[in-house]
Amino acid sequence: MTPTRLRGSMVPAAPTSAAAPLLVLLPSLGTTTELWDGVVARLAARDGRPRILRVDLPGHGASPAARDGFTVADLARGVLDVVDEVGGGAFHVAGDSLGGAVALELAIEVPERVRSLTMFCSGAAIGTAEGWADRAAQVRAAGTASVVAGSAERWFAPGYLETHPDGPGGRALRTLVDVDDESYALCCEALAAFDRRADLGGVTAPSLLVAGAHDAVTTPALMRELADGIPGARFVELPDAAHLIPLEDPDASAGLLAAAVDRPDAAATGMRVRREVLGDAHVDRANAAITPETAAFQDFITRYAWGEVWARPQLTRQQRSIATLASLVTGGHENEFRMHVRAALRNGLSRTEIAEVVHHTALYAGLPAANSAMAVLRDVLAEADHTEESNG
Repeated sequence: MTPTRLRGSMVPAAPTSAAAPLLVLLPSLGTTTELWDGVVARLAARDGRPRILRVDLPGHGASPAARDGFTVADLARGVLDVVDEVGGGAFHVAGDSLGGAVALELAIEVPERVRSLTMFCSGAAIGTAEGWADRAAQVRAAGTASVVAGSAERWFAPGYLETHPDGPGGRALRTLVDVDDESYALCCEALAAFDRRADLGGVTAPSLLVAGAHDAVTTPALMRELADGIPGARFVELPDAAHLIPLEDPDASAGLLAAAVDRPDAAATGMRVRREVLGDAHVDRANAAITPETAAFQDFITRYAWGEVWARPQLTRQQRSIATLASLVTGGHENEFRMHVRAALRNGLSRTEIAEVVHHTALYAGLPAANSAMAVLRDVLAEADHTEESNG
């Protein structure tokens, strides 16, 4: 089989962002990289914007037409080839509909390359094999012009085309007529064979699933079910969009993508700080206990508590330990206090200083809370003494 060849176009980062992350954007069936024009314009206006690579599907836009069949996995390999042509490495990926399916395939097959996954109006399986076979036969018989009316109904929320008569929606429908008929049909057949529902648990990239409230194809219910299947995935529903969210709501799309690109950096920083403060053994135990139900909460802790608050330079680690210990004594949170006594020792506070924090907090939090904290402190220090003797 001839390799699936795709073409893309780059939007460079700001001149001061030579090491900016790469964001790969993939369009839906029947659209081109122009689907992302509004999103790219908004991202390009941001400070610290990412490098952006947009890739066209076969026979769409700049990509050559296809005459041999291909799979969604072939399309994913074609995207990787384009990424490698512009420098390779790890990247963030987002796609709408078929583009989202290709993005999911990448997240499953090359997890070491995918820094974050965003799927707009997509799925691990989309539609039915029979429906896609009928669509392919229609286009082969009557061309892509024959699916314009149906696409207008599926793609846009009610009233969108009427309120934007000269907007990007109309241009997208005109572009659909220019898509290569056979390539479109082959994309339909690739979607008919695509089913990754059994593999969602293996997605490790931070994931965002975005649904349009008016989407009758990949409905909000289906998108929420998809999010539930991906560990730690976040689900968002936009009220005024249907199936082409990047085109219909570029403001929200750009904001969501900007947060998705920034999020893994906070997660990486948070994991580093968390290990430095709490120790590898504690973090490894916490990670080993993660379940699909607790994954999002653990990600929240890592990014916000450790990647943002604990990583701020305005207080030293020792000062943050003092504030944390005092807060935990006040709240009577003995389990967390136990953990943060160990963290305070790692951060350089002496045993005497930790005891003084509890003594001082007793004045404001009350003697019962401080008395309980002192008992926990005694136990933790005894455990530390025992460990030192065993290691000696």
